[in-house]
Amino acid sequence: MTKIYPLIEQLEKLTVKPDRAGLAKLRRGLGKSLGSAEMYPLIIPFLPRNDYHHSRYFLVAALFGLHPQSTAREESIGTVFSHMDASESVEKRFIALLNAHEDELDYHLRQAVSLARSREIPINYHRLLNDILNWSHEERYVQYNWAKDYWVASQNETTTDKIVDTISIK
Repeated sequence: MTKIYPLIEQLEKLTVKPDRAGLAKLRRGLGKSLGSAEMYPLIIPFLPRNDYHHSRYFLVAALFGLHPQSTAREESIGTVFSHMDASESVEKRFIALLNAHEDELDYHLRQAVSLARSREIPINYHRLLNDILNWSHEERYVQYNWAKDYWVASQNETTTDKIVDTISIK
């Protein structure tokens, strides 16, 4: 079960009574390590005191501003990619994301979230934050789990499509 982060709960409140100005403030932080000053009142009160990965919280908040469609389903970014069309370019972007060093993560995640937004696929931001907080773990278990979620789900969809096609032919 994914840890629930107070910051993400606060961000999700911006979509209940749509706060377009608040979401715009979040988007202005894209590409900036600690966001923009406009984000601070929305983010800083919800940062954990004993965590030194604040830039990752700002990154997820900015990504939320870009695509505020969230879900409580227990899905990783690998699963999100598996819901996209099975094209070579989508898979290449996913592999580039898996190979990304933590210094490049914001660029690749921005592309991933933009793709999800264009296809109206919601993101579990609690899971995303938890995963990127653990991105640099020496065993790379986050990347492994995303890959497993992507290729297993893609394989299941392909198998289901083949079964449906076979049934349709008969």
